[in-house]
Amino acid sequence: MKDKLLVTPPPHVKSPKAVQGIMLDVVIALLPAAIAGAVLFGFRSLLIILASVASAVASEAIYQKAVKKQVTVNDFSAVITGLLMALTLPPDVPVWMPVIGSAFAIVIAKQVFGGLGYNFVNPALAARAFLLAAWPLHMTRDWLNPMTYEALSTATPLVGFNVTGQSGLTLTQMLLGQRPGSIGETCILALLLGGVYLIARDVIDYRIPVGYLGTLAVGTWIFGKPGALFQGDPLSGILLGGAFIGAFFMATDYVTSPVTPRGRLFMGIGAGLITLMIRLWGGYPEGVTYAILFMNLVTPLIDRYVVPRYYGSGHDAVARKAAGGETR
Repeated sequence: MKDKLLVTPPPHVKSPKAVQGIMLDVVIALLPAAIAGAVLFGFRSLLIILASVASAVASEAIYQKAVKKQVTVNDFSAVITGLLMALTLPPDVPVWMPVIGSAFAIVIAKQVFGGLGYNFVNPALAARAFLLAAWPLHMTRDWLNPMTYEALSTATPLVGFNVTGQSGLTLTQMLLGQRPGSIGETCILALLLGGVYLIARDVIDYRIPVGYLGTLAVGTWIFGKPGALFQGDPLSGILLGGAFIGAFFMATDYVTSPVTPRGRLFMGIGAGLITLMIRLWGGYPEGVTYAILFMNLVTPLIDRYVVPRYYGSGHDAVARKAAGGETR
């Protein structure tokens, strides 16, 4: 016989996309935000980005060599973690902070659990939460005025918006990033460009960012103005803070997001609701980090209970049985 029956382990249908290619697409998508951050906040922000990426790559290589595992820094996953870590930091933090943050993200939040594919939370967000707990003043006080590069002692516009319901900024200022904030979160046009690129390349599912930003916008419209319902400013609600970078680049992480389309939509909606609750009724002005981390933790539950209906089960089987067809 020329044809032989081959028994192989799954998956039997493979995607033509390799891990390295997907990760490279994400790096390309993050470049506009990184460039915009360097332009808006100056050379120091570029130094923070380079230090963070270098720390992430070095930490992964050193750890994998120490435990005698294959070194996989050429898959670009460590580069992405370092980039995201840096882009979520204020532009005036000490340079040692992104170094420590990226090392924590790679070693503690990723490699200790088995490496790429085994981490149960987004490593960059876990590291940001660690830095926020360890050095809260550096994470909430060190802001720069965009383009002038002057240090500011005031809070970001999001803080005032959460209290008064007014941002004090024009739509152009918010889209171009002309406001204090973290390095990569302020220029919405750059983030949107990267997000659209990832969706067009079929790297991420549009349901997570649409569910996230849509829920946050609607919730802000309903509850965003103190003392009045349905009078909030939904655009400011999603354009201020880190909602865009969280929706397109954090919540869409393959490992820590649901595997089904409906599950991804539920994750986006859940993250949007938690972000809204923290912003409006919590003691912390920005809720993106903790909202996505929480939804990372409940992703296994979403995957367990939100499953597609297969042909031959449920209503399909009942309908076929009623019609006299075979149900097995």
